[in-house]
This record gives sequence, structure tokens and C-alpha cells, in this order.
Amino acid sequence: MKVSVRVPATIANIGPGFDCLGIAIPLYNTITIEETVLPGTGVEINVLANDDVTDELSLEHMPMDENSIIYKAVELLYNSIGQTPSELKITIHSEIPIAKGLGSSASVIVGGLLAANELLGSPADEAALLSIATEAEGHPDNVTPAIVGGLVITATDDDGSIVYRKLPWPEDWTLTVCVPETELATEISRSVLPAEVPIADAVFNAQHIGMFIQAINSNDEELMKIALKDRLHQPYRMKIVPGLEKLTQNLKHEDSVLGVVLSGAGPSILIITKNSPSEKVKNIIKETWDDLNINVKLYTLPVENNGAVIVSD
Repeated sequence: MKVSVRVPATIANIGPGFDCLGIAIPLYNTITIEETVLPGTGVEINVLANDDVTDELSLEHMPMDENSIIYKAVELLYNSIGQTPSELKITIHSEIPIAKGLGSSASVIVGGLLAANELLGSPADEAALLSIATEAEGHPDNVTPAIVGGLVITATDDDGSIVYRKLPWPEDWTLTVCVPETELATEISRSVLPAEVPIADAVFNAQHIGMFIQAINSNDEELMKIALKDRLHQPYRMKIVPGLEKLTQNLKHEDSVLGVVLSGAGPSILIITKNSPSEKVKNIIKETWDDLNINVKLYTLPVENNGAVIVSD
């Protein structure tokens, strides 16, 4: 028996929502798990991807054995019901760029968990899957929208359970993701963050996450332009993420642009606009990256309101 699960890419943080906001977008990884009948073969992991999604350097970040994040997530699920994984063949059809801040690791964790759960007869409910996925990933901001879709605000409760609510992303607000050719491992991006922050910065972000939620609920464009400001992670990451400061400056006077923020830990950058970006905005984006001598792929996308789904071959 084998099971395939299609999982959307995700963008975490979205400005002030460090480690608590995430949104699903329509780029996908498909993870297939099948139990093999040959004893002693252990786990076999294969990655199938287009050249524009991954390369040899990217694959070096992905162990193809029991040390893989997808296997560790599957193992956590099996262990939670008192079992150990059998001989497994895992195939990742990758369409989400790796090490770009688009939730590629979260997608394979979620896909592996949901596929393994189906193989086991669905012993884990959504709450259990969210907890296991968060344990494997480290935080819930990517794995939650990968599972449930849409724009999600999340928190980890005292008992380790994940609390989330979906927020109604305005239909006429568009996401444009700039994916540069450079890579940035999450570990490196997190290493530049301070262990402690001034209380004034914590208060600033608490204020702005409140404004973010109100802007979303009321479709308030002017409030959103203020709400997307952040002091917890982006100021520290600007020095290792080319383009963020320049794009912010170059687009700040464009009325249709609601904000420019890091996509997850970077290096991808998210630009939120009222409707699709105008030709003027597109030209500013292109010229900014050209001035930095960085090749970039642009994706203008809606929100993916559906999370991970089991698919037939």
C-alpha cells in the first residue's frame, strides 16, 4: 500500500507575526510513502525535482536516510502509538524551492506525517498531527497552514498543543513572492537573531500584530501598511538578505503596495499589493534586483485556502 499527499508551500512571519503567522500559497510538494516487503531494506528516500526548484547544493541539505526530517517526523508518529516504522520508501516530488523561506521543510514533514497516518489507519487526529509536526519543525507557523491552508495565526499552549485560527485574507490583496537565486538556511537566518530583545520592541510587535488582525478582518489597506512593520527579526536579517531594505525603500511611495516583508526566514521576499502589481511596480521590482545583480523568479499568487490533501496516483 502507498499513499501520496500534496502539500502547499507556506510563508511564515509576514512582518510582525514572528513564529505565529503563516499563509499557504499554491506551490506544492507531493510526498509518497509506501511500505516495502523486503526486510532489512530500511528507509529509502528519493527526491524528484525540476532544475529550477533544486540543485546539487540544495540536495546536500537533505539527508536521504534515517536522519532526514521527513523520516524523523514519521518516526515520531509511529512512536506516539507505540510502534516503530517498517521498511519504507519515501518519494518527494518537489516543486517548492528549497532553502528559500517558502516552507519546503514544513511541507515534507506534513506530507510524511499525513501519508504515514493514512497508512496506519489514521490513529492521529488533526490536533495530534499539528503537535507532532511542530515538534519536528520546531515551531507551528509553517506546518499549521501547510495542514489546514489559508492565513493562520498559531500559538503553542502550555501543554504543547497547537491553538490556531484561520483569518479571512481579503480577496483583492495579492501576494508577489520574489525568489532569488541565493539560498539561506533557516539555521543561519536564526543565528543572527538576539537571544533577548528590548521590551519596547516586544510591545511594538504586539501592537502591530493586533493591527494586522484588524486590517485583515476589515480589509483596511492603510492600516495594513502600518501593521506590517516589525522589530523582532527583520532588522537583524536585513544584513544577510539582499533586497529587503532596497525593495522597501523603492516601493514605499506606491499607493497599491501594502508592504514588503521577508518570506519566512528569507531570502525570498513577499510584496503585498492591492490587486495584481501594476507595470510600474513590476518595473521597480525588476530594476531593484537588477541593480543588485541577483537573478530572481517572481510568482504572483493567490492564497491557497486548502491545506494538505491525499491524492491518487
